[in-house]
Amino acid sequence: MPIKDILTIVDLAGSQPAPKYALELARQYDAHVTGLAIAFEPVVPAFAAAPMPVDYLQAAHEQSVSAANQAKKEFDEMARMAAVKSESRTAEVLTGGPLESVLDHCRVTDLVVIGQANPDAPEPMRELLIETVLFESGSPVLLVPYIGTKHFKPKNVLIGWDGSSTAARAIHAALPILEHADKITVLAIQKRNRADQQLGSDIATYLARHNMDVTVDVITNPQTGIADTVLNYVSDHGNDLIVMGGYGHSRMREFLFGGATREILSSMTVPVFMTH
Repeated sequence: MPIKDILTIVDLAGSQPAPKYALELARQYDAHVTGLAIAFEPVVPAFAAAPMPVDYLQAAHEQSVSAANQAKKEFDEMARMAAVKSESRTAEVLTGGPLESVLDHCRVTDLVVIGQANPDAPEPMRELLIETVLFESGSPVLLVPYIGTKHFKPKNVLIGWDGSSTAARAIHAALPILEHADKITVLAIQKRNRADQQLGSDIATYLARHNMDVTVDVITNPQTGIADTVLNYVSDHGNDLIVMGGYGHSRMREFLFGGATREILSSMTVPVFMTH
């Protein structure tokens, strides 16, 4: 199914790498793109000794709504300059609260584009937002590095393949993008040699039947962790997009022990296309 509807989370400050990427994808695929700006409402601490002044709460509310409206306005101008079909919306979220008002928008789109958490311009709940959309929206997610990207048209794509259902779902969801790539590499990382078959050959055959130029590269017993191995490979081979499944283990195990997904998202240098 072609990509015809894209939703992007609009940053409240900065150079807007994710909306820029979303708008360029929309231009390439003749798709509609929606910019969603989030107003983060202040939360009243439960341990507060006295009620918060009404004036303070009202001012904080107005400030959060104003910031979202300004970001929405900036997105509208970027969309106008890009000359793509677009609209913009706002959603209000209680800081630290549920994200259902955001998920309502993310569940009815082909792709959600979100910027990586920016340590130099942090926004409330960004990491939680990414994880929640990935797990609960039902839509694929494309993460864009906060430093931006030079390539808005993926041509040299790396697929992380471990034979799992999450990796398979990511590949199926990414087919509209993969079909436009010049080169696709299936990277399989295994802890020991497999005598029965080459890991990755089956998915490479599947993609080749879609007329894609696919090669398989297997790294056995890597000297670094999975995340570092993938990111080092990207650096050495000039890949401009990673396609991978998100969170192979349970969420609790990922939270306690880290995991390749979390490490890649914190250190990514190119966009990452993910599903769960």
